[in-house]
Amino acid sequence: MRKAVLIILFAHQLKAFAQTEEKGFTADTANTSLAQMEEVTVTATRTRSTGLLTPYSLNKITSSDLERFQYRTAPEALTGLAGVFVQKTNHGGGSPFVRGLTGNQVLIMVDGIRINNATFRYGPNQYMNTIDAYTIDKVEIARGTGSVQYGSDAMGGVVQVFTKEPDFSEKPNWKVVATGKVASQDMEYSARGSVQYQSQQVAITAGYTRRRFGDLYGGDTTGKQTPSGYGEQAVDAKLKWKLNDHAVLTLANTFLQQEDVPLFHRVKQENFHYYFSDPLRNQLSYATMVIEGKKQLLKKITFTASSQNRSEVRNYQKNNATNRYLEKDKVNTAGLTADFFSMANSNWTFNSGIEWYFDKVQSNKKEINIVSGSALQQRGLYPDNSTSSNYSVYSLHHFKRNKWVAEAGVRYNLFSISIPDLTTAPSIQGLKNVPVHFHPSSLVANAALLYRMDGRQSMYGSYSTGYRAPNIDDMGTLGLADFRYEVPASNLSPEKSYHSEIGYRFASPFLHISGAVFYMQMADIITRVKVEGSQVSGYQVYRKENSQKGFIKGAEFSLDWKVATHWRLWSGAAFAYGQNTSYNEPMRRVPPFNGRMMLDYSNNRWQWAVEQLFASTQTRLAQGDKDDNRIPPGGTPGWNLLNVYGSYGAGYLHVRAGVQNVFNEDYRTHGSGINGMGRSAWLAVQFELR
Repeated sequence: MRKAVLIILFAHQLKAFAQTEEKGFTADTANTSLAQMEEVTVTATRTRSTGLLTPYSLNKITSSDLERFQYRTAPEALTGLAGVFVQKTNHGGGSPFVRGLTGNQVLIMVDGIRINNATFRYGPNQYMNTIDAYTIDKVEIARGTGSVQYGSDAMGGVVQVFTKEPDFSEKPNWKVVATGKVASQDMEYSARGSVQYQSQQVAITAGYTRRRFGDLYGGDTTGKQTPSGYGEQAVDAKLKWKLNDHAVLTLANTFLQQEDVPLFHRVKQENFHYYFSDPLRNQLSYATMVIEGKKQLLKKITFTASSQNRSEVRNYQKNNATNRYLEKDKVNTAGLTADFFSMANSNWTFNSGIEWYFDKVQSNKKEINIVSGSALQQRGLYPDNSTSSNYSVYSLHHFKRNKWVAEAGVRYNLFSISIPDLTTAPSIQGLKNVPVHFHPSSLVANAALLYRMDGRQSMYGSYSTGYRAPNIDDMGTLGLADFRYEVPASNLSPEKSYHSEIGYRFASPFLHISGAVFYMQMADIITRVKVEGSQVSGYQVYRKENSQKGFIKGAEFSLDWKVATHWRLWSGAAFAYGQNTSYNEPMRRVPPFNGRMMLDYSNNRWQWAVEQLFASTQTRLAQGDKDDNRIPPGGTPGWNLLNVYGSYGAGYLHVRAGVQNVFNEDYRTHGSGINGMGRSAWLAVQFELR
């Protein structure tokens, strides 16, 4: 049955291809498609650039994609993008892999502000899921570059989320939007309400989201995966004030709280009676001033002041244990950035700027006897009152001359890390309990060249150096990390990457093709290394070291073809091969060959889509993968999913629906701690009043 449906889908695509010349296209559809092909991006270069003229590989998710497909979470919205792979340790998480790297080796940003902080973990983490999916306007991903543009951690690339902006209007008006969504088997109940006010000088938007996710049902024989459900609520507000014709001030605040988020694999595979985060909170507040200058060397000035507060309480107890534990980590982050856009002449522009971020970490742990109720205060996961300061200056230059586009830039980054206490368990030998004051620094550069062969084609090549400075998570962690017990490490240096790529793009009113091959060398990789002969509570002890080097190489391809007036074909695929040359074994967690194909129909009111997502078997495993209880023995099996979507919109009403995993296949994305969703259906209804 499954093969029959896929054959019919492929035949339908061939039929649509055959009709391209026969039916032709109207001027309206051509213009619309071309506009979509030429959408402006900013993340790869820190300045406005069309995709065809950007000399780096990039992805973009638009607001229409987000509204139409009603992605459950922010990281799940990235599923199927060429060069991007999404791992889920638990149902409340989601970590994007970009060119084979994830966690603190990929930089995540919101509205130009770093959310990677001093406790961003090595390997997959849940932090992108603390961005409310309903607040997102678009997402841009720069693959293989970003350290010069945005600083530490952008070794695999940059994922930048842009939240919805209120627009100015000639006449004052209001807009109210209410959205509700439900999923089968009680897997989701979501409600979202927002209000927007527009005028010539002031624009405001505000909203509230409340969600409840039930336990996740897997495919075929997996069934209900308990415990995996959790709750979530979020509030957001943004104000834009046009101070005059040349200056706009934006004030914004977002807050998200997740409740009772279980770590499924800990309960099922590590003998825990329960293990969950409650609550997990993230708040971001910022003020941005954009000034349009009158002088060429100060054409545009952007100042941003930001404040972030992230906290997590972990509550866990092992089976048949007499003690339970409460761990709380809190990170307060302050940031100040200034970017100056200048025009030397009509062919040469440049961005220069300074950035400062400051993190303060508070961490504690309680051991509570469940019989007597007595509590013993212990050292937290991180050293309490640790701090990290991040200073950097950069200059990025953009050149255009006839058919050539060039980019070149440099950034100097200095960190000041202070850890007052590296207390370790007494049974761990060879580790000193001394304060650490550490000042790592890096100088990175990039260069890229693009040649526009004609009005539709371009080729580009780029070279980017990247780095990631060791953070407080690397140097100060004491406790459970994945399936290990980790102890602090004081002698670390930045890990580095050297990334080269060659790419090609074709963009016409009806067809957009892009492809790239890349090679990334990595040196001084910070990895966990086993402390021989040491165990704590049955867990093997590890610590971080700059002990390895390696490489990742691969190829990526994407296609967007308007095959007929109402029909489009979307497709993308990526392959990555990683090798740890120090240990002569594969790099950890490298995703398998994976991709997506979608056939899409749309007219004025109706939209339909059939989507195929796939991943091949991943049997190239590092020793760390073999030791990871989330990866099946011998590797992660391949999978092939079929999803169906439909939507209808008329005036104030929009109805959207979907059926996921039509054939109810059992599957798990490589490295995840929980199986993917089985056959399920969802329905979303949106009312809009103006």
